[in-house]
Amino acid sequence: MSDRTPVLIGVGQFTYRGDPATSPSPTALLKIAAERAAADAGIGTRGMAGIDTLAVAGYTIDAPGSRRGMIPHSTNPPASLSKALGAAPRWSVYSEMGGNTPQYLVNMLAERIARGETDLALTVGCEFLGSAMKRMGKGLSFDDWKADEDETLDPPARVGDARAGNTEYEARHGLNRPINIYPLFENALRARDGRSIADHQARLGRLFSRFSSVAARNPEAWFPTEHTPEALVTVSERNRMIGFPYPKLLNAIMEVDQSAGVLIASVDKARELGVPESQWVYLHGCADAADLWFPLDRQDFHSSPAMRLTGKRAFEMAGIGLDQIDLIDLYSCFPVAVEVGAEELGLSLDDPRGLTVTGGLPYAGGPGNNYVMHSIAAMSQKLRQKPGGYGLVTGNGWYLTKQSTGIYSTSRPDKPFEREAPSILQREIDALPHPVVIEMPQGRATVETYTVVHKREGPFMGIVIGRDAAGRRFVANTPQEPAMLTEMEKVEQVGRPGTVIQVGDLNIFMAD
Repeated sequence: MSDRTPVLIGVGQFTYRGDPATSPSPTALLKIAAERAAADAGIGTRGMAGIDTLAVAGYTIDAPGSRRGMIPHSTNPPASLSKALGAAPRWSVYSEMGGNTPQYLVNMLAERIARGETDLALTVGCEFLGSAMKRMGKGLSFDDWKADEDETLDPPARVGDARAGNTEYEARHGLNRPINIYPLFENALRARDGRSIADHQARLGRLFSRFSSVAARNPEAWFPTEHTPEALVTVSERNRMIGFPYPKLLNAIMEVDQSAGVLIASVDKARELGVPESQWVYLHGCADAADLWFPLDRQDFHSSPAMRLTGKRAFEMAGIGLDQIDLIDLYSCFPVAVEVGAEELGLSLDDPRGLTVTGGLPYAGGPGNNYVMHSIAAMSQKLRQKPGGYGLVTGNGWYLTKQSTGIYSTSRPDKPFEREAPSILQREIDALPHPVVIEMPQGRATVETYTVVHKREGPFMGIVIGRDAAGRRFVANTPQEPAMLTEMEKVEQVGRPGTVIQVGDLNIFMAD
C-alpha cells in the first residue's frame, strides 16, 4: 500500500433541533461538523489547523434563482470556515449544485491525495433552511448570521457542473422543480411494469417504510419516526399530495438544520497525525458521470445509464462484486431514485442488506446538496464496526442527472488509487441515441408519462411528456379542469391518445 493512498480518518455529523431564533449560522454549522470529524479522528484543533485542502458543498440558497439575498450568510464559505478553524488551506473550493456533490468531492480529493497535491483535506457541508424559513416567517433577525468577511478576497473557486438542470422550454411547462419531475419518472416506471396505480402505491409505501425504520434508529435523523406503509401513501391533511403519485411523506425534506464533514488524508499523513488504523476507511472504487443532461433528452423515464455505468466502473476499480457488499446507501430523494438505482445496480428492493444506512432524505433529512456527506459519515462508522466489510454509497443530482458512486472498506487496498477520468464514461453516455425534441408540436399525440402537481388547495396543473405522430418528444400542460386532473390520478394516462395545440407560449395536451 502506497503512502499516498487516500484514507478517510474522521467523520462528523450534527443536527440542530432547537429554537430557530438561536440556531447556528451556516458557518457555525460547518465548524461543528468539522470539529466533530477532527474529534473522531483524534487530531483536535491543532490537527485541523494543518488542513491544506478544503471543499465546501454549495448551499441551496446559492443556487441560481434562489432567495440568496433574503438570508444573510457568508459569500465565501471556504474562507469563512478556514478563519473559524484557524486553518490556511493552499487550495479551497465551493461546489456547484447537486445531490451527488459529497461523493464527487470525496472522489476528487482522494485523487488529489493520490497525486501528491494534498496531504490533509476536509470536505464539509450544511443546510439551514429549517431555521432560516422559520426566522423569515416569524420576522426574526438574522444579525447573528452575518459573516465578518474580508471584502478584498476574490469569490471562491467553484467545482462541479454549473449548468442549469433544465431548458427554458422545459421550465415554462413546469419541468424546473424536483417535486414536478421525479413523479414523471415514477409514473413511467409504473406503466412500464404494468402495475395498477393502487398496487404501485402499495409498493412505494413498503419501500419507504423500511427507510423510515432505519431513520427511527438514527440519532442524527431529522424525523426519527417509523411509518407504516399505509401511512406513507394515504393522502390526508397532514400528508397531502405534492406531485402525483407522491404524498408529502414520500418527498425529500430540505428545510432542515444539519451538517456533516469528512476528513481525508494520505496514509503517510494519517500516521504522522497518530490516527489509529482502526479509524481508517478506504475509498476502494469510485466513478462520476451524468445522464443526458436535460429531462426531455433522456432515452426514457425509467432508467439511468449513468447510475449503471458509474456503478460498474466503481466495482471494477474496487475489484469486487455486488455480492461482497455488506452495507448500502442509495440516494433516496424520491422513491423512483431508489427504484431506478437498485435496478441499474442489480439490487432487489427488498434486499436483506437494506438500501440505506441513514434512513433517506425524507426521514433522516435532505440537507440540500449535502445529504450524501451524512451517508458517507454513517457508512464509515458502520464499516469500522464491521472490519473487512464493504459499503456502497450513491449520490444523485438534479433530476436523475448527475451520478457519483463510492465503494468503501476498512480493508487495505492492494493497488494504488487510480480514479478514471469522468470524461471517459461521459463520452459513452453522451453518444447514446435519444428522441428528437420538438418545442411546438401540433396535432395527434400520445402520453409518454405525466404527473399532476398540487397546491394546498388541491390539483392545479397537469404535466404531460408526449410523442407526436412522428415520434418526436414534447412537454405540455393540460387544461386546468379539476375533474380531469382528479381522473388523471385514478386512471392510467401513459399511452393515452389526444391532441396537442399551442396557447400563447404553452403547449396544451387534451386527451381524447
